[in-house]
Amino acid sequence: MLYDIRLRLKYDYPATVEGGRHHVRAVPLTLPGAQRVIASSLSVEPGPTEQSVYRDFFGNAVTSIAYREPHDSLDVMMQARVKVERTARDDTSSAPSILASEIDAIHDLGPQSPWHFLPASHHAPLDGDIAAYARYSLEAGTSLAVVADLCGRIYRDFSYAPDTTDVTTLSPEAFTQRRGVCQDFSHVMISGLRSIGIPAGYVSGFIRTIAPPGETRLEGADAMHAWVRAWCGTQMGWVEFDPTNNIAAGNDHIVIGYGRDYGDVSPIVGVLRTTGRHSSEQSVDVIPVE
Repeated sequence: MLYDIRLRLKYDYPATVEGGRHHVRAVPLTLPGAQRVIASSLSVEPGPTEQSVYRDFFGNAVTSIAYREPHDSLDVMMQARVKVERTARDDTSSAPSILASEIDAIHDLGPQSPWHFLPASHHAPLDGDIAAYARYSLEAGTSLAVVADLCGRIYRDFSYAPDTTDVTTLSPEAFTQRRGVCQDFSHVMISGLRSIGIPAGYVSGFIRTIAPPGETRLEGADAMHAWVRAWCGTQMGWVEFDPTNNIAAGNDHIVIGYGRDYGDVSPIVGVLRTTGRHSSEQSVDVIPVE
């Protein structure tokens, strides 16, 4: 599938900002064998005093901007054309019982190493109630089947309810109330998988805005989306599942970045000097190109 993508992040400040520095993660990745960025651009208003682009530890594209001049708003616009061609994969995953020994045999600590995605992280702490919930999925069989089963259970047991959580919500709170959005469902799934020994991480990206004829529109399509990646053994490696929609990530999913949880791939993070509470808007269009 070929997509034209537009993202706008708009921030209005109640008092003049005297200075600030931000890191923006909004440009999709090129992923060999899955996704190719044909063209992309990122613009910022007002123009920053400093701007640079780099790759973080996990390989995500980061635009760093800094301001020294006073301003009362920040407007980030990203446009990209991306081709997504994910191929179906057979289940060559390992049994959950042998994942620990396979991980022990890995001495690589690079960005794709499962070692980074097994311990607790800030948004996805290891929680006893989530662990007990996740253990029921171990009956599914292979690690891939376990991941798919937990994905489906979260989809059925949780309600998609915007405005019941925010970006600071941690997985135990979302689990207790069984409500939230894609970020919450992903963090619960990540916490559950880690608690049963399956390395899991967070995927930030977009999802197709317009449903194919005769199909239901996917949840979360008007904003940035999140789903989960899980490591299913030495042979199969990483797989991606979307608990908000109970599907394996496919050609409707466009990846911006990978991390341990939302904190590693938030679209914009930084510091500024002002007073009061700012307001923000986000808009996303993911348009299939015929």
